[in-house]
Amino acid sequence: MKHIKHYTIIGTIFVLITGTLAHFLFDWSGNNQIVGFFTPINESIWEHMKLLFFPMLLYSIIMFLKFHEKYSCITSAFCFGMLAGTFLIPLFYYAYTSILGKNIFMLDISIFILSVVIAFWLSYKLTLSCSLESYTFLLCLMICILLICFFVFTYCPPDTIIFQNPTSSGV
Repeated sequence: MKHIKHYTIIGTIFVLITGTLAHFLFDWSGNNQIVGFFTPINESIWEHMKLLFFPMLLYSIIMFLKFHEKYSCITSAFCFGMLAGTFLIPLFYYAYTSILGKNIFMLDISIFILSVVIAFWLSYKLTLSCSLESYTFLLCLMICILLICFFVFTYCPPDTIIFQNPTSSGV
């Protein structure tokens, strides 16, 4: 149990750092379209969900490879944590901006940090409890669907608010 906790803390830090760097990677790459599939190509809330999703997906694969024999529930736990954390970003963002009527840069950063921490906390707790093991297939399917949506909607986004740039700086 000590090892899984240690790796969960490392994962939280990994996603916070790589997610932050990913925010700038599309510009740094000279707007490389392949990089854009995995990193934000604009300031929309949808694109900023990638900051948590892709680094956590990568780290979840590492966690699975390292711990799947000892912790049979790690797949369902990390899938749920990843989904929860990813969808907390727009939930928190739209909740506070609907109250304040504007977005605030420091709150946007706080949303990312809080979403990552919650995602890993849930993953850790659910790995130990195994309460979602019977939903592993469904959770993996949902991750695959979200992955496909990120790829499709990166360059062909629907005309809805989550895909539009906020009026001032976003998450």
